[in-house]
Amino acid sequence: MLDRSLTPPADAPLFGRRDGAPVGWAISKDHVPYPEAVAAMEARAQAIAEGQAGELVWLLEHPPLYSGGVSAKPGDLLDPNRFPVFASGRGGQFTYHGPGQRVAYVMLDLTKRQRDVRAFVASLEAWVIGALGRFNVDGEIRDGRVGVWVERRTPGLPIREDKIAAIGVKLRRWVSFHGISLNVEPDLGHFDGIVPCGQTEHGVTSLVDLGLPVTMDEADDALRASFREVFGDVEAALPPI
Repeated sequence: MLDRSLTPPADAPLFGRRDGAPVGWAISKDHVPYPEAVAAMEARAQAIAEGQAGELVWLLEHPPLYSGGVSAKPGDLLDPNRFPVFASGRGGQFTYHGPGQRVAYVMLDLTKRQRDVRAFVASLEAWVIGALGRFNVDGEIRDGRVGVWVERRTPGLPIREDKIAAIGVKLRRWVSFHGISLNVEPDLGHFDGIVPCGQTEHGVTSLVDLGLPVTMDEADDALRASFREVFGDVEAALPPI
């Protein structure tokens, strides 16, 4: 006989916790240096794995920098002297972080959700797409291309696809860290120092570049609302540093 106590309701979050506990939601107002952020994130992920801390989503902005994931190719770093460059343990290739870009570090315990990496990444994509939809932006995914993309249509020209959000995560003891970055209003020229995520035939865009005067607070509100639908409820928390 089916034990209905173990069957999630039809309106349950896509990748929610089995116990329904809320996730801490922290926002840093000042720019956070990358090395300090990574150290704090890894310490929090370890504490989560050891049962000493709760799950956390940490929203922040970094000073301008390039980071290379585990698949980064040296030749994709076109201007190594432009900004500080950091090696990163996350998945993916080279990316840019900087002011006007909302970085969300996602520290979730998959043992309390699903031990399914593909489902987790698909849930991250659904989260970003849901947030973009609140601004009437159609975010899409593409086979063989990580992240979230938008189509740019100009009369008389071929359809162009630009990346609006990057995804790069790592799991340790089934706890995630790193996460997503959404381009709200960064200086898109800063991406010229790298081949973003190894893609030479596609560009990058942002909400403001698409003609939407979205503030960072508005982007955060959209991310929070979409996160609740995909991962479950949140509660206010302090940043780890």
